[in-house]
Amino acid sequence: MSSSDRRTFLLSTLALAGCGFSPAYAPGGPAERLWGAVRADDPSDRQGFELVERLEERLGRPAAARFDLTYRIATDIDSVGITGENSITRYNLNGRVDFSLKDHASGQVVTSGRARSFTSWSATGSTVATLSAEEDASSRLMRILADEIVTHLLATSGRWLK
Repeated sequence: MSSSDRRTFLLSTLALAGCGFSPAYAPGGPAERLWGAVRADDPSDRQGFELVERLEERLGRPAAARFDLTYRIATDIDSVGITGENSITRYNLNGRVDFSLKDHASGQVVTSGRARSFTSWSATGSTVATLSAEEDASSRLMRILADEIVTHLLATSGRWLK
């Protein structure tokens, strides 16, 4: 790294520090304060299990949770690849999770939002391969949506996490 690049890097770091920016994963940052503090609702199906599993990977398993996360998962499937013979070769799995985070002690909602995304899978193999690809797409979608929820919590935590 040349000296002019180093100066630019150092000046930009100082500018970010001056505007109140603090890294989420820095000591004392919001990621550290959220670790083990969020308890998601118990899952009732496979998608819920995969969503909660990823949330716990990112936020830690709650020991003494300060916050309760409620969520509602909705998914739908679209046929996107159709051949001239009217055979479907590709599907999109669209997903949405509406969530709200409540203070455990007061029950007050501190933040809420909606995470949206999609994944796809191919239906060109055998029935077993197609079913396996569909399950994998669902699992990937739940991980993506959980990551979006965590990003929202980290980005907004400066307003509600004390």
